[in-house]
Amino acid sequence: MEKTYNPEQIEAKFRSLWEDKNLFSSDSNTTSKNAYCIMLPPPNVTGSLHMGHAFQHTIMDILTRYHRANGEQTLWQPGTDHAGIATQMVVESQLAIQDITRYELGRDKFIDKIWDWKAQSGGTITSQMRILGSSVDWKKERFTMDDGLSNAVKKVFIQLFEEGLIYRGKRLVNWDPVLHTAVSDLEVISTEEQGSLWHMRYPITNTNEVMIVATTRPETMLGDSAVAVHPDDKRYTHLIGKTIDLPLTNRKIPIIADDYVDMAFGTGCVKVTPAHNFNDYEMGLRHHLKVINILTDDAKINNVVDSIYTGMDRFKARKQIIQDLDNQDLLEKIDKHKLMIPRGDRTNAIIEPYLTDQWFVKIKPLAQPAIDAVKNGDIRFIPENWNKTYFNWMDNIQDWCISRQIWWGHRIPAWYDDKGNIFVADSLEQAQKQAGEGITLTQDEDVLDTWFSSALWPFSTLGWPEKTHDLSRFYPTDVLVTGFDIIFFWVARMIMFGLKFTGKVPFKDIYITGLIKDRQGQKMSKSKGNVFDPIDLIDGISLQDLLKKRTQGLMQSKMAEKIKKQTKKEFAYGIPAFGTDALRFTFAALASFGSDIKFDLKRVEGYRNFCNKLWNASRFVLMKLECETIDTNAQLSTADEWILSRLQNTKINVEKHLSDYRLDLMSQTLYEFVWHDYCDWYLELSKTLLQDDTTKAGTQATLIKVLSEIVILLHPIIPFITEEIFEQCNVITSRDNTSLMTQSYPQVINNLISTKAVIEIKWLQTFILGIRQIRGEMNIPTSKPLPCFVQNFNSTDEQYLANNISILSSLAKMENINKLTTTEQAPESATALVGDMKIFIPLAGLIDKNQEIARLNKEIDKLEKQKIQFEGKLNNENFIKGAPGAIINVEKERLAVTLSAINGFNNQLNKISSL
Repeated sequence: MEKTYNPEQIEAKFRSLWEDKNLFSSDSNTTSKNAYCIMLPPPNVTGSLHMGHAFQHTIMDILTRYHRANGEQTLWQPGTDHAGIATQMVVESQLAIQDITRYELGRDKFIDKIWDWKAQSGGTITSQMRILGSSVDWKKERFTMDDGLSNAVKKVFIQLFEEGLIYRGKRLVNWDPVLHTAVSDLEVISTEEQGSLWHMRYPITNTNEVMIVATTRPETMLGDSAVAVHPDDKRYTHLIGKTIDLPLTNRKIPIIADDYVDMAFGTGCVKVTPAHNFNDYEMGLRHHLKVINILTDDAKINNVVDSIYTGMDRFKARKQIIQDLDNQDLLEKIDKHKLMIPRGDRTNAIIEPYLTDQWFVKIKPLAQPAIDAVKNGDIRFIPENWNKTYFNWMDNIQDWCISRQIWWGHRIPAWYDDKGNIFVADSLEQAQKQAGEGITLTQDEDVLDTWFSSALWPFSTLGWPEKTHDLSRFYPTDVLVTGFDIIFFWVARMIMFGLKFTGKVPFKDIYITGLIKDRQGQKMSKSKGNVFDPIDLIDGISLQDLLKKRTQGLMQSKMAEKIKKQTKKEFAYGIPAFGTDALRFTFAALASFGSDIKFDLKRVEGYRNFCNKLWNASRFVLMKLECETIDTNAQLSTADEWILSRLQNTKINVEKHLSDYRLDLMSQTLYEFVWHDYCDWYLELSKTLLQDDTTKAGTQATLIKVLSEIVILLHPIIPFITEEIFEQCNVITSRDNTSLMTQSYPQVINNLISTKAVIEIKWLQTFILGIRQIRGEMNIPTSKPLPCFVQNFNSTDEQYLANNISILSSLAKMENINKLTTTEQAPESATALVGDMKIFIPLAGLIDKNQEIARLNKEIDKLEKQKIQFEGKLNNENFIKGAPGAIINVEKERLAVTLSAINGFNNQLNKISSL
């Protein structure tokens, strides 16, 4: 076994081996009664592995590897999403460099370009998944535009249309003027921005009176259809039914009464623009108002409004309209006003409510069964608090706009004749049969929302609508691991469609993970310069390349310089290669039920150290057992029984935490057992036990047995290093050189649980730790043998002393252990307790009391100066006001550490002074 742990070499070796031997296949364990299935949330084909992906993929892989090792037929279904808008934007951007538009290419050639791009660049994320060790069944990889999945999409669309659950209508939608397509509410990000509130004078027909109306979008006045007041507002009741001479137009509009109007807001008068505001649209329906669309699909003023503003961009028109109103003395005032601005999540363009023909799913009939499935426990959210979020959205769900005005995606299977009649079918031939011969048909230009095909993912990937073996074996799936941000986009829709088309829920559990943030708890973003690429943490990255990565594409030079400075300070030598296993262990340890997860590279470094410790422990065991014959029936010592008992308790806790989806507690349990019980204690105990012929054989058997089970227990979390250690263990155990992935997960053996051994070793540990604490406090070298007296002992203490005298001599470096009666006086000593038994370490000749007091006072003086420095900073108002919160927290932490150290040294000083 190599002296140094080299993750790069090991990981490359087993990535190839696992796939070459088809060890991820769902076709193994076919005789098992139980099947287990996880659907990979299909990442965008345009994407690359970010920290959130790596975190969730680690969780899914741990669950998959565990259930596979438990003998279940296991499928982790991989695949990617065609990502309609995102993919089209990528390819259009590439064409733009060549001064080519998709319209110049034409639809068919443009789609060919996208397929070419997918073949060349669309596999980035799947290759990164392989680096991460994701054990998906690669032979069953799917793509949402595959023929089978496309056929499923058509079938669902046609059936919903025939049942009246899909319809086409002219309605107000969110419109992205850059993409020229409708987008869903979930694809709109609304943030508070500084704007203005314009107060305009609207003249009342045939009077000298005006009504003051306020708006944040004055350009939409060109499409006003009414002015509304509240029916109980006595200021305006005399005006209801009269008309307004709409400024800058030749139209008169009515004054109407509607309960929607807030009498207390502004003047209590509201302009009503049904074509450009969702609330106004509903009011327009109630009052049968005209719906006047004033914009083109790229947000310019159209020619429906015959005016000087035709052809102007909406914001240029706004400025001109304000100027013209002011010139006509129809502008009352302008107030600064903060408001929520809706922007497209892809383009950042301000979204327009826009009246257009679209396809919709009538969603409420599908929603109720999906609500009931969670309420009656067929599906559970983990953590359970996400139920409330789900119900809040589902109870208020609106019809889903499923059409998009782009070219890449599943084209809507609908054809039109020249009279506008619609024929929905799975092919032109079928549509032609419906229309009759001789009728010219044209297919709908729109494609379906990407989330429509994604909603079918759990069953379409398994072969639906065909009744395949995989569908019957793996559906419903067991758990969906995903983020809270797509509960509405995807999770709810999968539940609705799964119940509708299969009669079953798509999954039994929904594990909602937290969001990975930086170590200060801030969201990771390009503009903050705090984003990590998980592959860089695995392979390492130089400072130069890290700087380039973090500032690439940033338009603001000040921001780029700030990020460079911050990165140089934090990563002066770049980021070292931690390896996949260390990163995976970190993600597992962070997988709590919290909504925010702080990611700190020090944690990765800590788990890299764990891998090193495991490696070194394995080398020790294998070196000790080299050329030895293992007797599995040998007599066991108390230490052997203790470690085997602790192993059984560890297995019990691991299984419980896994079933509860508490991977953080699972990893903590394994970490503590391996690091503390096995490495820190049992390996140290074994060094003495291996020297004794009466205990040697049992210790040898126990060393290899526990190590073999440790690597299987750890394998779902850290698969690469455990596979290598297991391979090396095969040499000792004479097993066939099979993969660790073919081994069964260790089962609890109840008769190996020994309370007696646990109690005795706990006594031994307390004794040894007491001696070590005295050494540390008194600054006594660890190599110096110590005389020892014990007092107030009972018969059990005497038995334990007799049983463990050689271990105490070795591990605690005892020169001798003498017993004192209760009446005998101990010499001047440092003391420790093991239960009621007192331990005395005589200090005569061990330390110079005065010299030690002087040393401790010197340490305390140094720390007191540091304390004054930290307190000075934290009491400085200018520092508190000017420094970032993260820097202030660092200073507070430093002060706390210093105070703790001062307290510790003072305690030592008091102990020595009292001797």
